[in-house]
Order: sequence, then structure tokens, then C-alpha cells
Amino acid sequence: MTSREKRIAWVTGGGSGIGLAGAAALAGDRWSVTISGRRLDALEAAAKRIGDKTSVEVDVLPLDVTRADDVRAAARSILAKHGQIDLLVNNAGLNVPKRSWNDLEIGGWDQIVDVNLSGVLYAIHAVLPAMRSRKTGSIINIASWAGRIVSQMSGPAYTATKHAILALTHSFNMDECRNGLRACCLSPGEVATPIMKNRPVPPSEEVMSKMLQPEDVGRTIAFVANMPPHVCVNEVLISPVANRAFLGAYTSADSGSFGVS
Repeated sequence: MTSREKRIAWVTGGGSGIGLAGAAALAGDRWSVTISGRRLDALEAAAKRIGDKTSVEVDVLPLDVTRADDVRAAARSILAKHGQIDLLVNNAGLNVPKRSWNDLEIGGWDQIVDVNLSGVLYAIHAVLPAMRSRKTGSIINIASWAGRIVSQMSGPAYTATKHAILALTHSFNMDECRNGLRACCLSPGEVATPIMKNRPVPPSEEVMSKMLQPEDVGRTIAFVANMPPHVCVNEVLISPVANRAFLGAYTSADSGSFGVS
């Protein structure tokens, strides 16, 4: 049985960073949340952290979003337990160190496209029939500042996929609004997540303290998710006030490092 009283959310890439913060914010608003990701240990730690803070039990689903059959199976698992999926947060995403035109490798391009674009489409496609049948449902696609404003720093593959997510979101709203469904493209600038330390030039703690924090984006996810069913927030473009893309704070050594959240 489905219900309009309960609210079921699925967050991909929910084991850390923005996904973890979004799942925590939703749980704090009494959503029932399932988080998925590649690493079971990270998911279990995230679920415990959220549960300790909110007293809400969080389900975990190990998942590689590049495997379409596995994504469909994950959606079926959530539906089997809850009977509905009210919100999908497409957060799983990545960039690679070799990302500029000078050193881009085809394998790196394929990896980025498979996760950042195909993985998003697979998840949307998996939840769409159930949402259509209930004539209600929301999707939040986590893109990037680089998906709105082209930058050399993020590299062609990351930039292209995040621009594609923006187009995918608007296309979804054009087609699915008649079915009562809505999608938001959430595009954050630099976010102080652990993955920042994997950049070619890791930012200092002082620099990271001025970035968006994961909780800032988590609250934004919850804000969009909690909008009344007749409201569609088509896009959110959010950045730190001290936006390094505006301040010219990058050096040539930073090339390829901007845009990963």
C-alpha cells in the first residue's frame, strides 16, 4: 500500500559529503531515507551517524549506479518495502585527476559519463513508473556550478556531463509536469567535502572553511523536497560568497581541480 502521509526518499552517493548531508536533513524532517553507494562500510557509518542524530532508521543499499539492472533492482527493493518513492536525489558523481584536454584519457571520459550522466538517467528511469502511477514525485539532480558556467578547472568531461544534467532536468519537467512530477537541478559551487583532498592541489583548511559546507547543500535539498506538490523549483545555483571562480584565486597548478563537490 502507498500513502501520501509517509514520505520515502532515495539518495544516491549517500555515504559522504553532499549525499550524507542531504539524507540527514531529510531524516531530520521525518522522511524515511534509503542511501545507496558503492561502499557498504561508508553507507553503514553514514546511516548510524544520521540515526544517532535524528533517531530515524536509515536503510542502506550498496549500488554501482553505472549498472542499469542493479539500479532497477534497487528501486524495486525500496518499492517492495515502502510501496512508493516520493523523492530521488541523484547525488552520485565524480571527476578524475586527468581531466584537462592536455591529459584527458578515453577511460576517464567514459567513467565520468557513466556515473555523472548515465547513472542519473538510470535512476530516474527506475523510479519513473512508480511516480507516474501515483501522479506525484520529486527528483533533485545534483549538478555543479560547472554545469551552468563553463570553466577550464573542471575539465571537458565533468563540465559536459553537468551541463547535460541541467538539460535533462528541464526536459523532464517539460514532459512529466502533466503527470504531476517535478525535478530540480541543484548546482553548487565549491563544497568542503572530503573529496577536496584528492584534488591535484588540495585546498587548505582556511580556504575550505569559506566554501559551502555539506550541511548548506543538505538544507537546500530539504528545502526543495519540502515544497508543496504544486511548486517546481526548476533550478538552484548556489555558491559561497567567497567564490573563487570570481576572485581569480586559482593558479595554473589548480587547473583541472575546480568543480568537484
